[in-house]
Amino acid sequence: MSYIIGLVVVLLFFVALHYFTELNYMQKGGITLFFIVIVGAAIAYNNMADAEREHMLTVELKYSQNKTIVCEGVDVNRSTFSFSVGTHTFIGRKDTPHYNRMFSVNQCQ
Repeated sequence: MSYIIGLVVVLLFFVALHYFTELNYMQKGGITLFFIVIVGAAIAYNNMADAEREHMLTVELKYSQNKTIVCEGVDVNRSTFSFSVGTHTFIGRKDTPHYNRMFSVNQCQ
């Protein structure tokens, strides 16, 4: 829905640019290209952020289900690592071989 609203706003901007300015076609084309690049970059960023969030949620769900997760070749599970919700980090538990070792959720598969 927000993409549609954004598209309508950009379309209204271009209508105003076309009818209420004295720019030539090259200038209007440059402004159009600039906005297309900006909107395309915003859409790509949103898609990347959504994929990263989905990956984080999947890893957190596996951890909460007491499944083993692999982070940089190390098996991470509830018996050897605790999970910090604020930083989305796995921290090695005391009295384990991985004591104080940390892995970001982004480093895990």
